[in-house]
Amino acid sequence: MSWFTSTLRTMIGGGPRASRPPRSANGASSFHLTWELPDRPASGAGLVEFSAVLEVVTPPSTEALYFWALQVDFADGRGTWGGGHTGLQWNKRYPEGAAVNWGGYASAERGGAVLAGTHSSLPSFPDDPNTVAYPWVPGRLYRLRVSRSPDIRGAWRADVTDLWSGLSSPIRDLLSRSSKGEDSFLVRPVVWSEVFADCYAPSVTVRWTELEGRDETGAVVRPAAVRVNYQAWEAGGCPNTSVLVDESGGLLQVTNTERLVPQGARLSLHPGG
Repeated sequence: MSWFTSTLRTMIGGGPRASRPPRSANGASSFHLTWELPDRPASGAGLVEFSAVLEVVTPPSTEALYFWALQVDFADGRGTWGGGHTGLQWNKRYPEGAAVNWGGYASAERGGAVLAGTHSSLPSFPDDPNTVAYPWVPGRLYRLRVSRSPDIRGAWRADVTDLWSGLSSPIRDLLSRSSKGEDSFLVRPVVWSEVFADCYAPSVTVRWTELEGRDETGAVVRPAAVRVNYQAWEAGGCPNTSVLVDESGGLLQVTNTERLVPQGARLSLHPGG
C-alpha cells in the first residue's frame, strides 16, 4: 500500500455506515484497485506517465459527491516525496454536476502539505483550485493521464481526453517537492472510487480500461493484475460495494450491490485489458 493510500485511510476514521451518511473523517467510503507492476520496468528506466480510461456507466442520481480517480505517488532518489489524484467528479457545485480534479500532497517526511499548482484554464472556484468544471457525459470514455509537465521542470501535469471528440484538456500542473526536479518519477498507481452518498443510495457503476504507463524511453508497461481493497466497515466503509470484471476485461466498480469479489482479491488482466 502506498503512503498516499495509507494517509487517506488514516484520515478516514469513525464508526460503521448503513443507510446513513458516512462517519469517516472526510465523509466518504472508498474502494481501490492497486496495479500490479514490477518495481522497475525491464528497461530499467523510471516511469514518467500513467493513464487509465474511465466511463461513468450508471451515473449518480443524488446530490452527494462522487469522485473516481487515478492516483499516483511521486518519488526521487530519496524516496517517495508526495502523491496526487486526478479524476472525474459528480459535484453539485459545478454546471450539470460535472467536474475534474488534479490535486495532491507532500509526504509526511516532506511536510505533508497540499501541493501547490498552476492555475487551470478551466473554470474553478477560488477556494478549490484542485477541482475545475469539465463537461463529462455518462457513457462516454475519458482518458485520465499524469505525465511530466512540458512547461515546468519537475512538475507533474494531469490531462483528460474525451475519446469521442478527441479533445484533450490540460487540468493543471502540480509543483514538485522533490530535491531532484526532473529526476522525479511515478510509482504505485491506483484507480479508485470515493463515494460520499449513503450506502443504499441508488447504485452507481464506473468502468476502468486501458491501464498503462510509460517509462523514460517511451516503452509501454501494463499491469498484470490489480489488487482489490475496500475501506473497512469499522473505518466507515460501505459493505455493499463490489468490483466486477466484464466480458471485455473492463474493471467495474459498483455501489449498492452484492459484494462478489472479496477484500484482497487479485484480478488478472489479459494483455491490453
